[in-house]
Amino acid sequence: MKTATLRARLLEAQLDLARLQERAVMLLLTGHAVTRKGRLVNELNHWLENRHTEVHALAPSSEERERPYWWRFWRRVPDRGRIGIFIHGWYGDALFARAERRLSPGAFRDRLAEIRAFEAELAAEGVVLLKLWMDIDRPAQRRHLQALQADPARAWQLSATDWQRHLQHAAIAALGREMRDATAADHAPWRRLAFQDPAPQLQRVGALLHETLVAPPARPAEVTESVPCETPAPPSIRHAGPRGAAPLKKSDYAERLVEAQGRLAINAREMARRRIPVVLAFEGLDAAGKGGSIHRVTASLDARQYRVHRIAAPSDEELALPWAWRFWRRLPADGRIAIFDRSWYGRVLVERVEGLAPESAWRRAYAEIREFERQLLAHGAVLGKLFLAISQEEQLRRFEARAATPHKRHKLTDEDWRNRERWEDYERAIDEMFARTQSPGAEWTLIACDDKRRARLAVIEEVNRRLEMRLASPH
Repeated sequence: MKTATLRARLLEAQLDLARLQERAVMLLLTGHAVTRKGRLVNELNHWLENRHTEVHALAPSSEERERPYWWRFWRRVPDRGRIGIFIHGWYGDALFARAERRLSPGAFRDRLAEIRAFEAELAAEGVVLLKLWMDIDRPAQRRHLQALQADPARAWQLSATDWQRHLQHAAIAALGREMRDATAADHAPWRRLAFQDPAPQLQRVGALLHETLVAPPARPAEVTESVPCETPAPPSIRHAGPRGAAPLKKSDYAERLVEAQGRLAINAREMARRRIPVVLAFEGLDAAGKGGSIHRVTASLDARQYRVHRIAAPSDEELALPWAWRFWRRLPADGRIAIFDRSWYGRVLVERVEGLAPESAWRRAYAEIREFERQLLAHGAVLGKLFLAISQEEQLRRFEARAATPHKRHKLTDEDWRNRERWEDYERAIDEMFARTQSPGAEWTLIACDDKRRARLAVIEEVNRRLEMRLASPH
């Protein structure tokens, strides 16, 4: 195909992508040093409509180092209708860290497993991936390095790292093969490009990108984890606070609340001093008291240290991106606290019960949630998952009280009544959520909330318990 024809077709395909906004495309280039990746991307960008293109050549910033590793990539996933181009990206990090022995063989394999999970989740959410390995043999690489070094106009492009990569050529080639073998999939294919003159190289990349833009994407079913329909046996869930106890007197509650909040203030300051991030996820039935409990927690905290995220129906911006993006982007920096009033569990609760997500999506979400939480813990975060439970009788009493109180009526909606009618469906979804997402460090705590005072104390005590366990840990 002539260059002019290819350019026109590629641009047409990109504009169709932007117009339809059905999927996003991520093009990733990695491989050996001095294979003209930067020049290639620059020239390709001139072929494309750059209002719909984003280019990322990442060196981690201090902001990114203060959050889980994958945060830096999730926040750069392109919207539907856009193309994201990554030079090295998550592959360069793994490849060169292993070549320099900053990653052990086991850690390298673990990172490749994370990559497979990340790319499968993207593909299932409508992101198409094209991955290019830029190849060059060792003699050609040396000749190219020497030519660049001898040219005063281009010598500035070289660095000591380029010569180091040349010395590591055999190791990088072997690691690259292992990496490609471990991460190749129908929804995330690899293409190897031999080093050649810039014009045919650009032609080849343009043709591959055009092919990717016009081809039907891999079906989500191809990257969906198979989950049996039956609910597994429920795990042992921690219960906080006494169940069935007599209502707590207001005077006793006030005294105990001051003590618990004082401890929480001290614990939170120490977490900040040690730069330990905290993520608290609050789930529960309507009228169980999530908002009131969160208010009693935040009353103990420095407003500069925490942020409350109230998760509701997704915005237009969130709908244009993979489902998990809205949670990744809200993760706290080290030493900060993120509190989620409803969370990523909405996918396996309300979205499941109300039919807002297809069955394939909410079944796949269990594995995605486990991986998300595993990465939080691997970064060193404290993760608290609290489920606030209430009886049907107490919920009805609170609904009726809200309806009769002018300044509380806004809290009661038609959706609340509709959810109540599906009580048994929610119970099944909750039981399965507990069973499939309970793991060490990411355990659920069940809070009995028929007595609001006891419930609020139990919430603060549970947060204190988790923070104090971490503060007492030698790590």
